[in-house]
Amino acid sequence: MIRLALIYGGASSEHSVSCVTALGVYSAIDKSKYEVIPIGITPEGKFVLNPISADWKLSDSPTVRDGTEVYPALGGGVWRMADGTDLGVIDVAFPVLHGPNGEDGSIQGLLQLCEVPYVGNGVLASAVAMEKSKAKALFQNAGISVADGLVITEKEFELDPQGFIAQCEEHFELPVFVKPSRSGSSVGVSKVKNFDDLEAAIIEAFTHDNTVLVEAAVVGREVECAVLELPTGELKVSLAGEIVVTGREFYDYEAKYLGGGADLLVPTSLTDAELSEMHQLAKRAFRALGCSGLARTDFFLTNSGFVITEVNTMPGFTPISMYPSLWQATGVSYSELVDTLIQTGLSLGTQPR
Repeated sequence: MIRLALIYGGASSEHSVSCVTALGVYSAIDKSKYEVIPIGITPEGKFVLNPISADWKLSDSPTVRDGTEVYPALGGGVWRMADGTDLGVIDVAFPVLHGPNGEDGSIQGLLQLCEVPYVGNGVLASAVAMEKSKAKALFQNAGISVADGLVITEKEFELDPQGFIAQCEEHFELPVFVKPSRSGSSVGVSKVKNFDDLEAAIIEAFTHDNTVLVEAAVVGREVECAVLELPTGELKVSLAGEIVVTGREFYDYEAKYLGGGADLLVPTSLTDAELSEMHQLAKRAFRALGCSGLARTDFFLTNSGFVITEVNTMPGFTPISMYPSLWQATGVSYSELVDTLIQTGLSLGTQPR
């Protein structure tokens, strides 16, 4: 039987999202094929053996509590408990961490050092995709349209906040979006319709990351597709889905995870030519970042064509998440999807990604 470590939680603002994602993945894993070892990471960053609860709901903000501390040994895939007892060799890890300290390449680097095969994207793709300003440069280099934007670090902003505000006023027409460069699930994102509110939005974004993006609002249909790498290396792309926001300024955290405020159309209606172009752009973005395993690619379909917003290297697997829903609509069940991801992770082995 294959021994699989399901790693979740983490020291990020998306801790609870990761817990609920872990529940979804755990429920879909074939227990006759895989021995699942749930390893939770507390908000403080401690790795512990922590059972996954069937009662977890995002509205309850589930949290990894203290348990038996475990840690990986360098080389060979062996994990040990705090008292030195071997937990045994882990054949493959399935990290479902969202946000910084997990989705950004951190856990991938640890697993790489410890020679543990793992599901999903490697160090480089995870880090670059998480850093939106860097990912945009790679998308542009690959010939994919991106939203116009300005980037500033917290130190730069502290030196001359009014100078940056003035630069934004000169550069943009309202509204604009302010977002942490390395965050997900729309955490810390604000839609600004008055320049008097811009400074407060920037300061709020800095509470989630030390680099902030200010971007022009893009008008268009918000469409997404899912990319799945097979064990052979072939890329498959799902049908398209669409997010239709109702009663909210944009597709924020509450709309994504707590329900209400947005309708998810899966699949959505695109012409054959639009869907074909979207598939090609999704594959190009996947390759441009050096992705592996999986990714959700997000676009706006505007009057001038597709504009990419991001590549999410560890999209949510909660019951209302887009990634598994897109594959379900394409004919790939939740359990088939999870098994394919694990098999691809095993096929990639411990080689650098």
